[in-house]
Amino acid sequence: MLAAAGALQAAGVRQPVVVSPYAQVTAPPSTEPIKVATMYKFEPGEVEKIQSASPVKVEILISNSAEEFRRNLRDAEVVYGGIRGADLDYAPKLKWVQMGGAGVEGMEEKSRKAPFVMTNYARTFAPGISETAMGLLLCLTRGIAKYYMPQFYKNRTMIPAGTVKSDHHTELVGRVMGIVGMGGIGMAIARRAYYGFDMRIIGIDVKPLPKPEYVAELHDPSYFTKMVPQVDVLVAAAPHTPKTERMFNESVFRSMKRTAHFLAMSRGMLFDDMALVKALKEGWIAGAGLDVMPQEPPASTHPIFDCPNVVMSAHSSGWSPDRQIRLIDLFADNVRRYAMGLPLINVVDKEAGY
Repeated sequence: MLAAAGALQAAGVRQPVVVSPYAQVTAPPSTEPIKVATMYKFEPGEVEKIQSASPVKVEILISNSAEEFRRNLRDAEVVYGGIRGADLDYAPKLKWVQMGGAGVEGMEEKSRKAPFVMTNYARTFAPGISETAMGLLLCLTRGIAKYYMPQFYKNRTMIPAGTVKSDHHTELVGRVMGIVGMGGIGMAIARRAYYGFDMRIIGIDVKPLPKPEYVAELHDPSYFTKMVPQVDVLVAAAPHTPKTERMFNESVFRSMKRTAHFLAMSRGMLFDDMALVKALKEGWIAGAGLDVMPQEPPASTHPIFDCPNVVMSAHSSGWSPDRQIRLIDLFADNVRRYAMGLPLINVVDKEAGY
């Protein structure tokens, strides 16, 4: 594949590079303008940043309707924000799609089989998500959500919860956190938990990753059932694939410590919400912090709202103005790389689904 890409670059044909070439390409890449089709309404400053990053002229074709998008696809070799399978027939020159998010589980089969390269925003959302994860966990372990916020809403004096022994408050120092999915989100949470709270980290990932110093153990997925009973905090941070769907199920919740907490930070389809409700109501686990749910938003009648040992956010943990800056910076850098024939960042394995 590298040889073919190198030959095309040498011929002046621009191609997305997905791995680092071993031999330097001496011939210049195409100097034709890069046309980017999108439905996303970039701000003028964002357009300027993307265009100024490339040594080749970049034309960003912002569409206001599906019909205009299809017209713009005719000349576009890049799409920003995703493309439906039904639109691929209108994009004869398409070579690269920059997705607008991190997850690609909604990819259609036609897109999966199409020859274009796909990149995503993995790791871009991780700072905010990791901060939210620790915030949710502290709300649970320090009794903030269950005891003190209800008092506040009732304009009551802050009455201490529990007994003189402080049984309803837990410290994180020295506790064990198990993280499933050591990508951008999982690694960021691991860093926060280790350096900020002196926790011991056990990680699981399908890829053979190098173990960072802040992770005590790093295993493949076969270790999952052995890890679950050990941890005080179990974190779902993996992508949603057929293999990870509902992997956090009744069997898993039953095998957790009764004092342990569950955090769902990547995709809601990773856990069985009704099994979680049962685990919370019957005391199999101590509590749960949820930024995601299998169906979003959950119905107002969902029994999760009857569980006092739950704290939730609205799949918004990755939000912040800083995130938007990182999104544009990454895309601008990828446009630069694309123009120069350099490897793209965050290339998706379309068959694996992440």
